[in-house]
Formats: sequence, structure tokens, C-alpha cells
Amino acid sequence: MAKVLFYDIETAPNLAYVWGHYDQNVIRQHREWYMMCFSYKWEGTQTTKVVSLPDFDLYDKDPENDREVVQALWDLIDEADVVIAHNGNKFDMRKANARFVAHHMEPPARPQQIDTLKVARQYFMFNSNKLGDLGEHLGLGNKEATGGFGLWKGCMLGEEKSWRIMKKYAKQDVDLLQAVYERLRPWMTNHPNRALIDGRPDSCPTCGHEFFVRRGYQRTKVAQYANFQCKGCGAYCRERVRSDTASPNLVP
Repeated sequence: MAKVLFYDIETAPNLAYVWGHYDQNVIRQHREWYMMCFSYKWEGTQTTKVVSLPDFDLYDKDPENDREVVQALWDLIDEADVVIAHNGNKFDMRKANARFVAHHMEPPARPQQIDTLKVARQYFMFNSNKLGDLGEHLGLGNKEATGGFGLWKGCMLGEEKSWRIMKKYAKQDVDLLQAVYERLRPWMTNHPNRALIDGRPDSCPTCGHEFFVRRGYQRTKVAQYANFQCKGCGAYCRERVRSDTASPNLVP
């Protein structure tokens, strides 16, 4: 069965010297960003987990060293067949890759990626494509309130309360991510082929479900194919072999 990973990362800000408050050029960067934590969940499981800097002994000696957090994320991505994140193609995966190479890690295996932000933009015209706004608009819930930058600052200062809130926030992000993905999934026409990954050619190529409803035909200029709708996710698929007994000799 396909190993599908939902994930979301949280990073610390860059620290830099500047002369003023607005539209400033950075005089010198004092410290680059690092990965504070990430949350994740495997499809088919009930538990969303968070891996954070304080989970490791290294935190007591070097609280900004994210090597072990990054390694934990590398291991998960390397194991996955499909990874799903909101703005994952532009942010989460590229940020993760930046930390992988900084710690002299080789690239993980390359799973197929689903970016729910790109899905929302491609197939719909919502007022906002932010994860929290999508969740609220679709009746799936919203993101956990953080109180703003103070939460990140508290975590950087090692405050236990801030870390507890951060972990709660991170878990909700992944739970909401999964809910939004499952709502948008049947509309996707370029979803990774689950039937191929699972090795079950008669299952739904979108979700892997095995039961369908016949829904007429899907037609091209020269042939028609039996069309089916998945009872599990609602996505459509068609047979490989065309269903017509005769095709036209001429096409426009």
C-alpha cells in the first residue's frame, strides 16, 4: 500500500542587524533560520505527531542546532511514496532540502508531491487559498490561534508553555491539511496513481478504493471508454480499453 505522508514544518526567523524599522537593507546576518519542529501524520493512522528541538538531548547543549529534527524529517520523506503539504512545493520541501544539504545529507528518495495550495489555485477560485481560510470556508475547522510572533520568540527562549502551544498549533495544521486534501482530492485530474503504487490495477487511481459506480462514457475524438466514479473518494476514472465496437473512420 502507498505510504502517504502529511507534514508541515515550522522555522525560526533569520536574525540580522538593521539600522531602522521599515524597508531596511540587512547590514549583516547574525544567524540564519533553522527548523524548530515539524508535524506529520501517515494516511490511515489516527495519530498526528510533532518532532521538535526539545525532544532531543542536543537541545540542552545547542538549542538552535536542528540536526536531529532535520534527520527525523529526512527519514520520513525517504520512506514515503507521496508527501502532502500546503504550499509544500514552494516552502516546506525546499526549506527541508536546504537543511538536508546544510547537514551534509544525501537527497532522500523522491516521493511524488501534492501541494494543496496549488490544487486550490488550479481547480477553484476561492476568496483565499490559505489553509485556515479553506478549512473555515469548507466547514472543516480552522488553524489553531498562536498569538503571533510572540509564540516563536517564546520557543526560541526555551519557554515550555510556548513549546506546548506550538505543538498544539502544529498538530492542528496537519489535521486540517488532511481534511482539506480529502475534500479537494476528487477534483484533481493529476493525482498520483494509487492503483499503480499499490499494485492493485482494479482499484481507484486516486484513493485506492475498490468499489465504483458506472457513470456513462468518457469520449475522445476517436473512441469512448467506460467511465466510473469511486464510492470512496468521489473521483472519476475510466477503463483503459475502449468500449465502442466501432470507431469512426474519419476525425475532424
